[in-house]
Amino acid sequence: MSASIKNLQPCIPLPLDEAQLLDVVEKAKDWAIMHGAAMRSKQDFNPDALLFAPFILTPSSFPRKEFQKAVNLQPLLNELIHAVAHDSQFLLSTLSSTEKVDDFTRSLITIYRTVLSEGIAQTVTLALLRSDYLPNFSDAIKQVEINTIASSFGGITTIMTPLHSYVLTELGQQEKLINLPENNALSGLCEAMVEAWKLQARPSAAILFIVEDVTYNICDQRFHEFYIRETFPHVAVIRRTLTQISQTGSLGVKKELLVGGTEVSVVYFRAGYEPGHYHGQSEWDARLLIERSLAIKCPSIQYHLAGTKKVQQALAKPDVLRRFVGDEIKIEAIRDIFTGLYSLDQNEGGDEAVLLALADPERFVLKPQREGGGNNVYGADIPVALKAMSNDERSAWILMERIFPPLSNGYMIRPNGPSPPTLVELVSELGIFGTIIGSKESVLYNKQVGHMLRTKLSSSNEGGVAAGSGALDSPYLID
Repeated sequence: MSASIKNLQPCIPLPLDEAQLLDVVEKAKDWAIMHGAAMRSKQDFNPDALLFAPFILTPSSFPRKEFQKAVNLQPLLNELIHAVAHDSQFLLSTLSSTEKVDDFTRSLITIYRTVLSEGIAQTVTLALLRSDYLPNFSDAIKQVEINTIASSFGGITTIMTPLHSYVLTELGQQEKLINLPENNALSGLCEAMVEAWKLQARPSAAILFIVEDVTYNICDQRFHEFYIRETFPHVAVIRRTLTQISQTGSLGVKKELLVGGTEVSVVYFRAGYEPGHYHGQSEWDARLLIERSLAIKCPSIQYHLAGTKKVQQALAKPDVLRRFVGDEIKIEAIRDIFTGLYSLDQNEGGDEAVLLALADPERFVLKPQREGGGNNVYGADIPVALKAMSNDERSAWILMERIFPPLSNGYMIRPNGPSPPTLVELVSELGIFGTIIGSKESVLYNKQVGHMLRTKLSSSNEGGVAAGSGALDSPYLID
């Protein structure tokens, strides 16, 4: 398979002369820190200190036609996921086997069933989505996943285009700037939150950010908060953990969400997507309290479930898209980005998928129902993992055909990395941000708002920046 993989031409001739390289790396690191392309250290956590976020020194090449395809497709994907999130019968039947064996998914579904039985208090939902793609070895993009909760890096990624513009200018390559697409991810995501806030027409209410107990990706989160406060100073923003909500949250007489003395009309989850964010029943009670409220949730519990791998796999089945998308041209456009996705349920199809994986494990990735990076199983580890699972446990996973992206060369700049950095082989994953507001009956707001590029060593399976194995980048569009 790897014999088919080709190399993309770098945006400038590499390697760089060592003196020039050392000079521009030093400048780029300082530029990143001084403009907020930074994170707190996981190894040496200090709330008063920042390290620059890992980045690629010069922007990585990406096929222009495929970039534009992803941009144009995002409003359609927004509509698809919106329709899926509002189809309770589809969600519950698709996740029924996973619910039996995956405790985390079961807890989410328990909340969903509870609010469904009570009657959903707030039928309007806000989604800030990110659809992630890899170009296949033929260059045609294939979707890796769609994120419906805590779709991160809209804040820092907006800084990457100016960072790379600065680096290219320092290297005497200003003429290349025309091929760096504009990126307004931060403003687009924040403006969608404010649109949802306006719909509530309660000017004294705040937007609530649900955050982790310890936030390493602090700049990315704060950029959203600061943008809202600077651009819309009449809109209050508060940050709380699920634990704090369990202690200070309550519902008013009309089911309005109250946190301490503050009414909240929009809730933006930057935590709550993994089991470690729930220390016990009180955090789950806090999540249920929020779902029962009149606040517009980003995401609502049903949107969270719509982002599971199991739902992604179900959507790739023949004819399932027709349940949600009426237009054949749109169906084909969506189907074109899907790669092979297989259920591992206890049935004939699941057994066949297991045999496929055991026969040629390098062709596949094994994925659980988890967000946040670092959870997938690759290649030779797949047979070991499958053989260790019971038939029931299998249902909590899906099998996905592995995408083999083209390679590029570049310098990965990491805190405490080698000096001078070495030229390495890289692969890049494109994320397109989308925003959508609406109810089951109608869509009120639907936009594509920006992009991000994450780049990792070609030898690395996982590419999460927050998880510590990737680096932030910008697409340099090539024909």
